[in-house]
Amino acid sequence: MKKHSFQASALCIFFALTTLTAQQKNDSIEQLNEVVVTATKFAIKKEHVGKIIYQITAEEIEHQKGKSVADILDNIAGITINGSNSSAGKDKSIYIRGGRDRHVIVLIDGVSVSDPSGVNTTFDLRLLSLNQIESIEVMNGAASTLYGSGAATGVINIKLKQAVDKPVSMIYEISAGTNNSQNDSKLDLKDFNQNITFNGILNKFSYLASGNFSNINGLSDASDENSEVKFESDKFKATNTFVRLGYKFNEKINVQLFSNYDKNVYDFDAGTFSDSDINNGENEQLRFGFSSNLNYEKGMLSASASYNKNDRMLDIFNSWSNATDHFEYTGKTYVADVINDYKFSDKFQLITGLNYQKQSNETNSPYGDINEGLANYKTIDPYFTVVYNALSGFNVNAGARLNNHSEYGNHWVYNVNPSYNFSTHFRLITSLSTSFIAPSTYQLFSQYGNLDLKPEEDKSMEFGFIYSLKKKIEINSVFFYREEENAIILPDFVTYSNSEDKLNAKGVETEIKMDVLKGATVRLGHTYIYKNSDTDYIPKHKFTALIETNSLNNTYLSVRFKNISKRTYFDEWGTGENINLKAYSLVDLFASHHLIKDRLSVFLQANNIFNESYVETIGYTTKGRNFKLGLNFEF
Repeated sequence: MKKHSFQASALCIFFALTTLTAQQKNDSIEQLNEVVVTATKFAIKKEHVGKIIYQITAEEIEHQKGKSVADILDNIAGITINGSNSSAGKDKSIYIRGGRDRHVIVLIDGVSVSDPSGVNTTFDLRLLSLNQIESIEVMNGAASTLYGSGAATGVINIKLKQAVDKPVSMIYEISAGTNNSQNDSKLDLKDFNQNITFNGILNKFSYLASGNFSNINGLSDASDENSEVKFESDKFKATNTFVRLGYKFNEKINVQLFSNYDKNVYDFDAGTFSDSDINNGENEQLRFGFSSNLNYEKGMLSASASYNKNDRMLDIFNSWSNATDHFEYTGKTYVADVINDYKFSDKFQLITGLNYQKQSNETNSPYGDINEGLANYKTIDPYFTVVYNALSGFNVNAGARLNNHSEYGNHWVYNVNPSYNFSTHFRLITSLSTSFIAPSTYQLFSQYGNLDLKPEEDKSMEFGFIYSLKKKIEINSVFFYREEENAIILPDFVTYSNSEDKLNAKGVETEIKMDVLKGATVRLGHTYIYKNSDTDYIPKHKFTALIETNSLNNTYLSVRFKNISKRTYFDEWGTGENINLKAYSLVDLFASHHLIKDRLSVFLQANNIFNESYVETIGYTTKGRNFKLGLNFEF
């Protein structure tokens, strides 16, 4: 079985190499000029990085209008977003390389975001609107040296939009679409979204203000396939606002202030295959802070600080008491980061930093309260990274971090990430990293809490290659292996504990990008993951494909394909048995056309065009064939 599992990635690579041989041999050597930020926290040439970093550019986001952030991330190799194909109010869980969502760090403009009141402290992707995002970088693999506790399997770095270089600019976008399951074929409009953005630059001052408003209905949270009565639809309303003010003192110093206010109001059902017309929730986020950069002759000094408050409310009907239980959660996070990049020469640079975080949890529930004065912790982490790029082609990125946790003392983590450029076309990459994941305040202080929990500890390694040729084709493939000790589990649904078993995950990620014809591009991706414990919805195989073209005048067209293999889910709290879920495939179409260049465009998307019936999460509804039409105005 394992042999066949690796053959899929090998087949993708063989297909690409066959295409390469057909390329003209007189192609000139061209070194990539792309830069990435996530690997070192500062801009660095992509060919000097020993990690595979997936970049979603502003142009690519433009070509996926009308989708959610979860939809975008779910098409990246190595990532599974459970809930991305369910109702809008369904929670979205992030799995990277077989890890759980608490093993992933989400950054907004380089600053980590989380919700300490949640079980896993993870950031809620439903609080982000794609209209406010300029680009995304995803770095799969451990990154705790730079990003601290929790970055055990990956980092998602989301960059929000910046002001354009003119005094006044306005963008307005409106869209409407259907929101049907596989059993519905009506063309009733149930998905509405509008976004407005004002921005510009006046001398040294820049500004941007953005508001996004969504109203989605028509889909039940829970599946009604086992019911004789059709379940009611569950609403989802979202408001997202973002303000950024900047001032550039001179070519060396700039400062930016930012603020986000986001709110979701949604209905949800009583669980698997179970309807409810009472359950509802609210999720409110307030975030503000500043960032600044000081450029000097040998490098850059960067500082940032932010405050993030999450208020959540749930009303859940209790069938035992025949009453509605009310839950309130408040999570607060303070983050400050000072980091310096000093370049000794073109070959050698030293990155040093100090990170401070404080997180607290205030919970009021019928099953017990959590007091903010008790449920809080602080971390003060010094860290460093050395980057060396030799003319011979050898590169190394190595560093360490001292996790100084107020509850768990000191823990060292390290990262060694060498790579070698055999030419401007071919690069070998490898890394060895460790991670430290502290228990959440919920796991420590809730009714299920255990103050004797040990932190989770991870070790990760990877080995792979990157091949590129004159931007006509790029292939990357990496093998990864991860071990996890002291995994925090809830074996009896009574008290959290550390697993005595050592968990491991291994697999291969492969991605291929090719310009097959003039104006046409093909992208292929495959992920294979094997875990020694299957308690989630991570598929062993995931295939993705994209064919896109802008060869038609002012028109862009694309076809996306995604295949999810058979999955085995252990139903721990239901039947107590393994449940086998069938494989499924989804095909989406997208088209956009500039009616007036740089002024007015229209876009149309058709998702799940073959109306595939499938199970993403047992007992919950998935989306069928749906359409969305939108207009974008620029002034």
